[in-house]
Amino acid sequence: MTECNVITLNKPEQNDPLQEVLREGARKMLAAAIEAEIAIFIKQHSALQTDEGKAAVVRNGYLPQRPIQTGLGGIDVNVPKVRDRSCTGIKFNSSLVPPYLKRTRKIEEFLPWLSLRCISTGDFSETLKHLLGPDARDYQRPRSAG
Repeated sequence: MTECNVITLNKPEQNDPLQEVLREGARKMLAAAIEAEIAIFIKQHSALQTDEGKAAVVRNGYLPQRPIQTGLGGIDVNVPKVRDRSCTGIKFNSSLVPPYLKRTRKIEEFLPWLSLRCISTGDFSETLKHLLGPDARDYQRPRSAG
């Protein structure tokens, strides 16, 4: 009776070519959607002009690139910024990638599920790296006030 019932689980492959293609496609799609979003924003404010007759709201480069954790893994995002020459406080915030967004809603909903499945918060980082890729950021459990 040397029969063994232990099953060895293989770690997911980190360099999956299909996953990389999907991640790159998602990054390009998101970039195109954000570019369309800022084009609409600038067009909405095209009537505003400075005293010199120039457009008051113009593009002004990009915010620093930042990663967002998705079901496909980390996707680097470049969000454009605008300059308000009229000093009226006009500011562009992407509705797709709002300020301070670090992970998609699905990932946020997934984290409590890990806890329900008895994965301790100390193991979240390792679990996320296997699910979302090696670039998954460490999950910091929010501290309760009080």
